[in-house]
Amino acid sequence: MSNLLITSAGKRVSLVKAFQTELQKLIPEAKVLTADASPGLSAACAFASNYFKVPRLDNPNYINELINNCEENNIKLIIPTIDTELLILAENRDKLLSHGINSVISSENFIHKCRDKRLTHSFFSQNNIETPQEFSKDDYKLPVFIKPVDGSRSLNTFLINSENDFVENHFKNEQLLFFEYIDHSEYDEFTCDLYYGKDNKLKCVVPRKRIEVRDGEVNKGKTENNILVNFIQKKLQYIKGAQGCLTAQFFKHMTTDRILGIEINPRFGGGYPLSYCAGANYPKWIIEEYLLNKTIEPFDAWENNLLMLRY
Repeated sequence: MSNLLITSAGKRVSLVKAFQTELQKLIPEAKVLTADASPGLSAACAFASNYFKVPRLDNPNYINELINNCEENNIKLIIPTIDTELLILAENRDKLLSHGINSVISSENFIHKCRDKRLTHSFFSQNNIETPQEFSKDDYKLPVFIKPVDGSRSLNTFLINSENDFVENHFKNEQLLFFEYIDHSEYDEFTCDLYYGKDNKLKCVVPRKRIEVRDGEVNKGKTENNILVNFIQKKLQYIKGAQGCLTAQFFKHMTTDRILGIEINPRFGGGYPLSYCAGANYPKWIIEEYLLNKTIEPFDAWENNLLMLRY
């Protein structure tokens, strides 16, 4: 029996349910388990077939305890969900494999590019995708958008409209970067759910329009089959080291064809349930590819203009 584990499960109830549904269809005897540093406070753990507690990611025993729990529970596949666990899992890919445990995760090199905003912008540029201009801290043009080099969930971001909005830390903190502000009255913001097979080739693109966002995560979203689909298929058809679900953020101008690449997170995003409901069945493809050794074919028959509201 090949059970599946979702790590850092937190509140990802919809993701747990999606994998339970698809696993029941393909491998009925297998189960979806979850792991979390505080499972008693995790909604997703309450919905899993079983769960276990793991140390915090900065604990040196994290990987060994994770492996021990996987072996005790016949877990053969790991699905990571948060940025901070990606590198440690990628760095220990071979160690996990030596215990018969696979992980749906991109390469160390690609994850490094995604975790550093400057490296991400360089990656976009190498693939002929425009990015917001980065300013030096002594030569900038207002308004300025400030964000940390390795941030996520819109933490420690600042919109500076006038010189009075600056504080000393904005200039002294070397982790904070100054970028051109992209005006939401002129641009629509999209998170695109991308699926890359084991061959590092793009299989599916689902743009989700970010109608309302809270704490960096979408609260109201809608699938939209627009020029982003062909744009991404052309520019990012192959990414060395990319595997599984990636969420890529873009801005699309409302009246022109200008598209800006913002960031890539090589994991499931919080808004992925919208793409799943639209028919982009990444949990099924992961099970087929990693547990049943099937080849995944390109897919574009997902539902357009599907609206989802978090509640």
